Amino acid sequence: MTANGHDIDINININIEARLRDRGLRVTRQRLAVMEYLLGTPDHPTADEVGRAVNARVPRASRASVYNVLQSLRRAGLIEELILEDAVVRYDANLEGHVHFVCRLCRGVEDIPREAALVPSPVSLDGGRLVESVTVTLKGLCAACAGPAGAGGPARAPELRPTRN
Repeated sequence: MTANGHDIDINININIEARLRDRGLRVTRQRLAVMEYLLGTPDHPTADEVGRAVNARVPRASRASVYNVLQSLRRAGLIEELILEDAVVRYDANLEGHVHFVCRLCRGVEDIPREAALVPSPVSLDGGRLVESVTVTLKGLCAACAGPAGAGGPARAPELRPTRN
C-alpha cells in the first residue's frame, strides 16, 4: 500500500469492475462510486445518504442517476434493498449470510452473523417447497443505547417474553 492508500483503492475498483461485468453491467463512475461506498460502510444507508456520499466523489451524480444505479445493482444481485418498520428503503452490499438488528431507540441497523442469531439456512420443506432465503430482523437496544450512558435506555435490555398472534 502506498502512503496515500491508492493501491487499496485500485484493488477495490478492479474487484468492483469485475463484479459489475460478471453481472452484465457497464462500468461507470457512478456505479463504481456507489459500490465502493456501500462496500466500505457498515451502515445501511438510504438513497439520499448514498447520493450525498457519492456526490463527494462524483459531483455530477444526480439524485435520479444514484437511484437508477441502486436499482440496477439490486436487479443484478450485487446489493440488497431493506425496508424496515420505518418504511425507508436502505441498501446493503453485504451479501454474506446475516440478519439485521434494529435499535428501537436510535434506529441504527447492524449486521449480525446468521449463526449468532440461530437462524436456519434455507432448506427444503415438505410438499416440494424450497426456501431460497430467510429474512429475520432482530429488534432491541444496541450496545450504546442499552448501556448506562445510552440515550435514555435501561442499564440492560428488558427480558424477552414470547408474543402470541
